[in-house]
Amino acid sequence: MPDAGVLTLKMRRVLPATRPMVFGAFTDPDRLAHWWGPVGFTVPSVTLHARVGAPYRIEMQPPDGDAFHLTGEFREVDPPARLAYTFMWEPPDPEDVETLVELSFGARDEATEVLFTQGIFKTEPRRELHERGWTDTFDRLERYIRTSAPTS
Repeated sequence: MPDAGVLTLKMRRVLPATRPMVFGAFTDPDRLAHWWGPVGFTVPSVTLHARVGAPYRIEMQPPDGDAFHLTGEFREVDPPARLAYTFMWEPPDPEDVETLVELSFGARDEATEVLFTQGIFKTEPRRELHERGWTDTFDRLERYIRTSAPTS
């Protein structure tokens, strides 16, 4: 079995917006619905209140097939510096386990550096699936910021 480091996803992105703007994109349900998910997905509904211990639920509609949900609970909310929450599909795939997503938002001139960690995954294929999904999701967030988001 691979070690925990192998089954943890780590990413770094620099986004062209302030820390409050990027943090808000993750914690404001209306904003999140505009950019969340892989290419082709939509978000018909989002229920979240970013405070420690609060649950969230995101409905995701793939281009084909039935909608499904992402659920979890906020573990750390420190605007605009850090955000952490659990992540679980509803219904779960047999290869899924609840993971922890951790985001750090660092100021970089007129931009924000996002350090992202998610894990520990049960299998390497599930980690790879999430890596593809998060890559698309961060690309969509960057497009949202560049084209339609407020500047602060």
